[in-house]
Amino acid sequence: MRASTREAWLKSALVLPPLAWTLVFMFVPYAIMFTYSFYTRKYPTFVPDFQFGNYIALFQDVQYRQVFLRTLKIASLVSLFALLLSYPVAYCLVFKIRSLRLRMALYMAVIVPLWVSYLLRAYTWKTILGSQGVLNSFLVWAGILAQPTDLLLYNQFSMVITLVHIFIPFMFMPIFTSLEKIPRSLIEASKDLGVGRGWTFLKITLPLSLPGVMAGFTFTFCLSFGDFVAPFLVGGPDGFMIANIVQSQFGTALNWPLGSAISIAILAIVLTVISISDRFERSGRLDLG
Repeated sequence: MRASTREAWLKSALVLPPLAWTLVFMFVPYAIMFTYSFYTRKYPTFVPDFQFGNYIALFQDVQYRQVFLRTLKIASLVSLFALLLSYPVAYCLVFKIRSLRLRMALYMAVIVPLWVSYLLRAYTWKTILGSQGVLNSFLVWAGILAQPTDLLLYNQFSMVITLVHIFIPFMFMPIFTSLEKIPRSLIEASKDLGVGRGWTFLKITLPLSLPGVMAGFTFTFCLSFGDFVAPFLVGGPDGFMIANIVQSQFGTALNWPLGSAISIAILAIVLTVISISDRFERSGRLDLG
């Protein structure tokens, strides 16, 4: 067997298993779910059909529209606050801390929550924000409140705080990586030319870090958009998100066709966000190039 043939067989042996895994465990389930979205529900089960009633219901039913808009709002706020918190921290770690050991220690301190159970992190905020939680106890002790309040939990406020804490490492890591890759010679050249720190940041640092910002925003938005555990734990009726409706349709409601249609709509929104992010990132690279 010639070397070229052997190399081709070796490449095929390396590529085929991941492709087969992706096909079987990703595309096939999506295809099945897409097929179910056209089925008709006939209690207590559903029958094969080809109709768009499940998709029409998403636009005609006010409840679904409200939940979709609420989910978009919460996911956008989570991504925005995660960005506002992550960028200054990543900037200080990269440009202000010269000790590599200290920088890596602080970096690990930011991402170490990823090693902790998701449920534990969500329950932590439920304990903090609850009527008998740490924050209420502090506010009563400080004299700010006369008695504990229930307004800190089971609403969109608690949802945003909890999801920001859970998903902030996904915003921080891409930004940190993009800032680390910025050549220090560009910043030094800007200083040598007499450009101030503010203009150096706006003209060099920020544009070169935008790919990391877009990647972090996409990660955080998509993850928070599809979350259904945190709304169940700390959201309450006001924090109910679209993934919770999918869970109920596949669970207690036993309406798989409608649940599949909602899932396909969520998938379409997520893919749209990813496509827009990728387009902005590519255009940014071309402009910088």
